[in-house]
Amino acid sequence: MKSITETTTLNNGVKMPWLGLGVYKAEDGNEVAEAIKEAVRVGYRSIDTASVYKNEEGVGQAIHEIDVPREDLFITTKVWNDQQGYEETLKAFEESRQKLGVEVVDLYLVHWPVTGKFLDTWKALEKLYKDGKVRAIGVSNFKVHHLEALLKEAKVVPVVNQVEYHPLLTQPELHNYCKEKGIQLEAWSPLTRGRIFEDKRLTAMSEKYGKTPAQIILRWDLENEVVTIPKSVTPSRIQANAEIFDFQLEREDVEKLNSMNQNHRFGADPDEFV
Repeated sequence: MKSITETTTLNNGVKMPWLGLGVYKAEDGNEVAEAIKEAVRVGYRSIDTASVYKNEEGVGQAIHEIDVPREDLFITTKVWNDQQGYEETLKAFEESRQKLGVEVVDLYLVHWPVTGKFLDTWKALEKLYKDGKVRAIGVSNFKVHHLEALLKEAKVVPVVNQVEYHPLLTQPELHNYCKEKGIQLEAWSPLTRGRIFEDKRLTAMSEKYGKTPAQIILRWDLENEVVTIPKSVTPSRIQANAEIFDFQLEREDVEKLNSMNQNHRFGADPDEFV
């Protein structure tokens, strides 16, 4: 992977950029819109939002103000927990679509596996996909047992599973399962909000490659074939996060980062959150 324009091909043939901009906690309106404009200027083409982020309208504002064709952008949003269920999800999707101001959403995700609801929610996503309202459908925060239950009922295999993923939480069993099923793993909170930047192994690599700890981790994501969506509204960080295509980690360094795994979550455990 030598360019920010490079993509992974999802299991339905849709191409998705390896690097995207996450907009969690970005304020609706100018803050999120300006962040997206800066990201697009740098070369990003993938934007990840969700209904619960309350900034889809700002994302839509940016989509319509930037000088990039809609077909060159990859827009992801997600259905929140209290919107789940078959009819509820169809309604939630339409609300998100209108806020984004787009005819078609590139990727629509089930945000969390809500017990007793996520199967009906998935059926709604399958209808949206069949009707051509979304180009691809996937899930977020699904563990192996959630995926197993889903795949027993699903007519469409999820293209993506977006989960917390970083050197302290590599989830190898889940990653391998997704590979076997053709489901692309995607990392949220890839930088642990900076909590591991002082780790000596990471700082040593930073010196070795002349890159920041954040850039090392984001490159590690790519080396492990994981799509990554670091979030920021700061122009300098948005640009720095994109400067990961001019170097490559040696395999031994990838393995060192893999070995840092502690199964440590900074976010919620999907089995306990819903």
